[in-house]
Amino acid sequence: MANDTLVQTIKALVVRAKDGDMDGLYRGYRDLFAASTFLGYRVEDQRQALRLMIMMKGAPTTPTPPMIEAHRAAIVPLKHIVEVHREPKDHELLGICHVVVGDEATASAIFKAGLAIERERSPQSDLCGALMKRVSML
Repeated sequence: MANDTLVQTIKALVVRAKDGDMDGLYRGYRDLFAASTFLGYRVEDQRQALRLMIMMKGAPTTPTPPMIEAHRAAIVPLKHIVEVHREPKDHELLGICHVVVGDEATASAIFKAGLAIERERSPQSDLCGALMKRVSML
């Protein structure tokens, strides 16, 4: 079960998104990911919150300053998750964050590392294909 505080925070962010307050939404995510309490949540809950922002439908195609700040804040918990769990899906999220903040060289290295792990596990997986596409785009 997710922490009630985290659930309420995410619900408030969903309302901001529905209201079209994208800057407020990204500032909320930035604050959430930068809070010392975020790393104390279960890793599954962290992943879900991170994925909600990073893979959000309707995100601006050109990153705005609040969007960049939120993705920069997401890098810290994602780096920890990647180091501890070595899951390719986490590499994808971390790489996307680096793309948004403008660090394509680091993003490419992260995508390639995740791709290497996924190729060993399941070379025909959708994730393997997604990571290959991300590498080719950089």
